[in-house]
Amino acid sequence: DVSSPKHGKVDPDNMPHVGGNMWAGGTGGRDTAGLGGKGGPYRLDAGHRVYQVSQAEKDAVPEEVKRAAREMAEKAFKQRLKEIQMSEYDASTYERFSGAVRHQVQSLRIILDNLQ
Repeated sequence: DVSSPKHGKVDPDNMPHVGGNMWAGGTGGRDTAGLGGKGGPYRLDAGHRVYQVSQAEKDAVPEEVKRAAREMAEKAFKQRLKEIQMSEYDASTYERFSGAVRHQVQSLRIILDNLQ
């Protein structure tokens, strides 16, 4: 069961963590920031293979936990904008321009990776 969203502990060795309720950047777990899990406050990619919980499990997360996760994500987003000295308007403008060329940038990254 999910209880409350949190960032989670950071593994200093960046080992892959699947499931559970402890590690930031893990996959398929609960309550912590990561990928493929349920009830976490925001997505956090530690560079490991992603294990996905079912949509039914995600849908079963209580509304109060979803609300707390959204609030925590919003707070973390605003803190990150403050750290990089960017306003919410700047962020939306950046997203608008970035989104318009996202596909081309991804294609260029693939080409450059293959050339290396």
